[in-house]
Formats: sequence, C-alpha cells, structure tokens
Amino acid sequence: MKPDFKKALAAGAERVAAWADLLDSINVFPVADGDTGRNMAISLNPLKDDYESRDELVRELLLSARGNSGNISAQFFSGFLTGEGVDSLPKAAETGRDMAYQSVPEPKPGTILTFFDGFVEVLQERKPREDSHWESVIIDRLEQIVRETVSQLPQLSQAGVVDAGALGMFIFFDGFFNVLVGGNGGMRPIAERFENLIRLDPSWQGESDSRYCIDAVLEMDDASRERLQSISDLGEEVVAINGGEYLKVHLHASDVGEVRRKLEGVANLVRWTSDDMGEQTQDFLNAPKQQALHVATDAAGSVTRADARRLGITLLDSYITIGKRSVPETHLEPSEMYSAMQEGRAVSTCQASVFERHQHYQHMLGLYPRVLYLCVGSVFTGNYRTAMDWKATNDPEDRLIVIDTGAASGRLGLLALATARFSLETDDAEAVIAYARCAEKRCEEYIFLEKLQYLAAGGRLSKGSAFFGDVLRMKPVVTPLAEGVIKAGVVRSNAQQIRFAVDKMERSLQPDEPALVMLEYSDNIERVKSEILGEIQRRFPACEIFLQPISLTSGAHMGPGTWAVSFLPKRI
Repeated sequence: MKPDFKKALAAGAERVAAWADLLDSINVFPVADGDTGRNMAISLNPLKDDYESRDELVRELLLSARGNSGNISAQFFSGFLTGEGVDSLPKAAETGRDMAYQSVPEPKPGTILTFFDGFVEVLQERKPREDSHWESVIIDRLEQIVRETVSQLPQLSQAGVVDAGALGMFIFFDGFFNVLVGGNGGMRPIAERFENLIRLDPSWQGESDSRYCIDAVLEMDDASRERLQSISDLGEEVVAINGGEYLKVHLHASDVGEVRRKLEGVANLVRWTSDDMGEQTQDFLNAPKQQALHVATDAAGSVTRADARRLGITLLDSYITIGKRSVPETHLEPSEMYSAMQEGRAVSTCQASVFERHQHYQHMLGLYPRVLYLCVGSVFTGNYRTAMDWKATNDPEDRLIVIDTGAASGRLGLLALATARFSLETDDAEAVIAYARCAEKRCEEYIFLEKLQYLAAGGRLSKGSAFFGDVLRMKPVVTPLAEGVIKAGVVRSNAQQIRFAVDKMERSLQPDEPALVMLEYSDNIERVKSEILGEIQRRFPACEIFLQPISLTSGAHMGPGTWAVSFLPKRI
C-alpha cells in the first residue's frame, strides 16, 4: 500500500473519531441507541495503525468491527483496500460495495449502502485525476447523496435527520480525498453544509429497545460451518462477514445468554461484546437538550461515555496501545488492558494526532455557540498548547474558552462533571466559567497505588525505587497537581490507605458538608465497593458518592489494584 494512500486512510479514520459524537446524536436507524459514531470510530480505528500487510489490516478490521454500520463499513474497506492509489479507486470502491452488500441479508435504501452505491457511480462517471477539482466534484456529489437519505427511510424523515452511517462515510472520504489529492478547498464544514439535517426534530419521539447489540468473532473450521447452517434465526439486523478462518457476526437479540451459548456450541468464540440497547436508547432519548455553555474535557479525566451522554459533555480521547493495537481509551474494555498488564505485555498511551484534535475543536464550534474546554493539565500532555495554537488562528470570536486545569485523572473528571451539572442548572455562561475556575482550586484527588512497578515502567520512577518499594510492601499515595504528580505519602496496608483518604477528606470538608465524592477503581471494583465505599458513606453522610472507573490513561500508568478518591464541596 502506497504511503499517501495510508495517510489518506488514517486521516479519514481520525476525522470520523473526531465527529463521532455528532453521528451518535442523530443515530435513529435501525435503532435509536445513539452509538453509530462510537461503533464507526472503533471499527475504522485500525486504518490509523501501521500493519505490515493488507491481509493483516483486513483481519484487524474484522476483529474490531462493532455495530451495524461498523461491520458494514469494515466489510466495505476489506474490498476498498485492494486499491493502491487514485487510478485504482473505481474498481476498489466497487469491490468494497459488493462485499458490503454480501454481509446484509435485507439491504435498505437510505443507509450507508446507499452511500456506497452512489460512491461507486460517481467514481465511474468521473474518472480519477491527480487534481483537487476532481476531488471537489466527487465530494459535492457524495454530500448530495447523504442529504437525500432523509427522505428515503420513514425513521429518518420523522426525525428530520440524515442517516448517521452515510454521514460517517462522507466525513471519512472528505478527509481521505483531502489528503490523497491535496484538495485546495479544505474539508467541508459539516455543521454548515448539513445545517438542520443534523439536528433532531424537537417533536420527534423515539422508541426504547430492550434487545442487546451483539458482536462476535468465531474461529471456524469445516465442521463448525456445517453446524452453523444459518445465523438468521439467532436475532434481527444480522450482519455476517466471512473472514476465511473467522466468521464475524453482528445481530440484535433479546436473550444475550442464549445467543452466546448457541455460538459457543458451534465454534471457538474468539471475541465477544454485547451492549444493552435498552440502556442506550433510554440514555439517547433522555439526553440533555440545553446548556448555558457546552463543556468539553479530555477522557484522561475519569469521565465515562455514559456520563458524557447524560450531561452533554464532549470527550477528547487519548489512545491505549496494546501490542500493535491502538484503541481510543473510552472504547477499550478495561479488563482487556489490565489483563495485558498483569501478563507482562507492553501497554502504553499516546495522544490523538494534532489533526484529530483540530477536528474536535472544529466539530464543537460547528455545533455550539460557545465551548468551555477543561483541559488536562499542561504538565501532563501538550493538549493545552495544541488547543491554544488552533484557537489563535481559527477562533477570532473567542468562542472556545480553554482552561488549563492542572488536573488529570479523577480530579479532572470530577471538575468536568460538576461544571457540566452546573451548566444545566443555569442560563449564565459566564457563571459556568467562574464556577469551573473556582472548582479547579477546591477539587482534590488522592490516588492509592498497589505497586510501584508500573510508574517505573512509564519512566515516572526509577526501577530500583520500584523494586525496593514493592519488596517492602510500601503503597505510595500520589496526587496530580499543576506541577505534576506529587507524592502525598506512603502507607503499608489497605486499612492505612482508607485512613489516609478519610484524614485528607476531614481536613478539607466541614462536618456534614455536602460534597461530591468520586471513588475510582481499576480492576478492583469489588474491593472498593466492599471495603471503602461503606466507610466513606459512614464518615461523610452528607456527601453524594458515586463509583467510577479510573481513566485508562491513568490506569495504564498506575497499574492494576489502583484506586482513588476525589472530592469537591457542592458550595464553592
């Protein structure tokens, strides 16, 4: 695969990742569960990684694919990757389109498949050339194809939006062609070009769905293929992809346990994920509609996707790398990362590309009048500098307010959650900014590590110190501040960890003072629930306490067994 083609694929995938929230917000077909953007970002993420061969990349696309649109997209790219450059695009697109259709038993107009049909047609009509004018004609036609989907499915017409999957592919190829042929016009401003077609009609009322969205990968042989005569009886919205020795299955079903038992009875189950669409559709239908000021933050703070949807927060992901596989941190199962760490496999973190971060800023200002970006502390990453550099040349009206919080992990997460809650309770945007600045000074976090070895592996502690600390069973306590991660103390037992946390809270909170308390866990939720939660509740009865997974960026540096407590007075 030629280097320019690789760069173009990566740019398309990065752009989809940056606009995933928008795709989620208009995802009403086939189910209004608001996860098309997430699924496409996960499914196309391998296109950003450097695989040695096409076959290896196609295999990873198969294994990574999630959801209806994600699986269909992955199948399309399995064929599209036969292309090498501009001249080969018409044939590659046709091959990908045909493979995408093969994965869907009942294709419907107005979906991502309609986009692929139009893509093939326009490439055949407009023979590729190495100039940006050709690229501009192609993108203009693809935009029209997406706009027409709103009238092709009743669900889309009722909601007044275009198909999320088709829009996701438009966003991808707008970025792809811009890099491949150097489009002079730049990429399309999505919010401006699609306007009201990316905002749900206020009168629209969706329906909840109690089924599960299932993705499974089966390792197949001749005997298992004979046993699996048909998968259509397992559920609805079935997508099946034949990957040689593997079979990828996506479907919606009511009895997730029964589906899993049936699949395990057929072949070796290599990968399994299931999402509760009942919860997802309720979250989607109950998403907040109005904020005084839109709040964004880095996922390196301990904010989950569910939190973000419930409070209307935009999350900017960092990436977790396990071996060759790199995944946005909020899209990775924590158990997968912690298991890899315990097995001694290499786990590392990295920031999104500058291009992807720039696309996030463009996305937010395209959708919201003003945005408050609570940025992870500049001592930890370059995100603050990247945002400010972009703002200097792209935000003359000062619509993006960026605060270097000096925070990370739960301290950043609690600050973002509290600020977003306040933004839903007031109509004064300036008051939200003032609240965030004050909360930044009052919010505290203490992180309790089980072992020092992971800090040492990340270069944050000498290996000698880690060895002797673990041998002596020393359990360090650290806190992330504007100047970096500071050692707050050392304890020797689990009981001393709890006493340390309570002492710090008592020094900062008045008796019976209402406060927000976040208890964070890594791979030890049962211990945090059984040993720590009850004690905190008993000692601080006026506090609102909630359990939260520690961000995977933090977990990758701190290791399994880590837990933390963050707290912020409600009245500041």
